[in-house]
Amino acid sequence: MTYELYYWPGIQGRGEFVRLALEAAGADYVDIAREPEAQGKGVPALMALLNGATVTRPPFAPPILKDGALLLAHTALILHHLGPKLGLVPADEAGRLWTHQLQLTFTDFIKEIHDTHHPIASGLYYEDQKAEAARYGAEFWKTRVAKYLGYCERVLERNDGKHLAGDALSYADTSLFQIVTGLRYAFPKRMARMEKDWPKVVALRDAVERQPRVAAYLASKRRIPFNEHGLFRKYPELDA
Repeated sequence: MTYELYYWPGIQGRGEFVRLALEAAGADYVDIAREPEAQGKGVPALMALLNGATVTRPPFAPPILKDGALLLAHTALILHHLGPKLGLVPADEAGRLWTHQLQLTFTDFIKEIHDTHHPIASGLYYEDQKAEAARYGAEFWKTRVAKYLGYCERVLERNDGKHLAGDALSYADTSLFQIVTGLRYAFPKRMARMEKDWPKVVALRDAVERQPRVAAYLASKRRIPFNEHGLFRKYPELDA
């Protein structure tokens, strides 16, 4: 079965965590909003879902996954559903729930990362909140990054040292890859100084990058480049 992923076509955003899982598993999927409108796809197809014109239970926001008749929104829920089907989660219930718990923790982290450039409102331009972003970012790097990535380091130490959940690649691993890679893009100076504190996190990130299917995806046109419209944004003045 071909999965249908609905997300904004010009950014990685939260949809990238779903894309990475699908790509790592070699799943057959269509990124609907990036397909031609003439084929009934593109952004109009995404907006039809959001406006509730074609479904009885409209999702609030993308990413959205269509799996047959099932329609799911929210990154963590989508990955919780896909994990067992794609072989990206431990087989036992405790392992599945643990992986879901990790992804929910990443959801919190992702929100805090987003707020480094939009601490007041998403509807305002970054230029309208630069002073607040600088203040927020200073506290973010002082306390929050070490809290989250230090936690991941401890999780790896208490597992097998190579995976966050179980003894094989999971969607928690691909999500952590995306977070660390995104932070490297947005804050190269800060990450260069601090990464030595989380050697297992960095090793996991690099191992995911070398995974053959992930490597092929990263080298392909399917991977949208980081840019200043997505979740991870590079503003040099915030990377002191």
